[in-house]
Amino acid sequence: MRPLAIIGGTGIDDLEGLEVLKEHCVQTPYGEPSRPIQEGRLGEHSLFFLQRHGSPGAIPPHRINYRANLWALKSMEVGAVVAINAVGGITESMRPGRLVIPHQVIDYTWGREHTFDEGQEDKLMHIDFTEPYERGLRMELLAAADSANIPHEASGVYGATQGPRLETSAEVQRMARDGCDVVGMTGMPEAALACELGLPYASVCMVVNPAAGLGDLPLTLAMMQDILLREAAVVRQLLNQLLRNR
Repeated sequence: MRPLAIIGGTGIDDLEGLEVLKEHCVQTPYGEPSRPIQEGRLGEHSLFFLQRHGSPGAIPPHRINYRANLWALKSMEVGAVVAINAVGGITESMRPGRLVIPHQVIDYTWGREHTFDEGQEDKLMHIDFTEPYERGLRMELLAAADSANIPHEASGVYGATQGPRLETSAEVQRMARDGCDVVGMTGMPEAALACELGLPYASVCMVVNPAAGLGDLPLTLAMMQDILLREAAVVRQLLNQLLRNR
């Protein structure tokens, strides 16, 4: 089985326990990835890790080179990609501290390089995006969460917004009417690009705050930090179990 790749987001700057064996500075047709891809071992398992925000830098969501990131991982011949996303909770069950394995996405982003199709091939790249998160990989994540007794939401609709600002309360209300359960800024075009490359892709979302207008306090990074630290530890537990199950 080909190794798994992890894309880390906010709060997952490095993968604790990963024995880094190599770092790959991949040159792609789309520019440079967010940072060198780490190749290593987590326990007995081979693994690749890429931080999408470029730690120790801080690339904002709308400036991430998603095409370079996914192309570089594909060139490493990974078998699947698990993306870690920090999100705000919209619906009642998506409270801070909750882990969510989303099953659908609604894309509200704009102006991002969202496809590898630049019109230079003989046919259009009309991918089937009915299920944006690959079903088999989602089932593996859900089984790992069950095996490790990790509380989680087994489905959810991810609303991807442009950022880097947080949303207005009216925007969150619209997203709720649209059927979104959580809101984040990095879920797209990452999922679609993985699909174009034929890479099985799924997301693990950490709910770190109530979405705008749904909490009692102003939204700040400081209030999210403690939850991020706790949830990052849970995500590492989930990934370890996922690897053991494979």
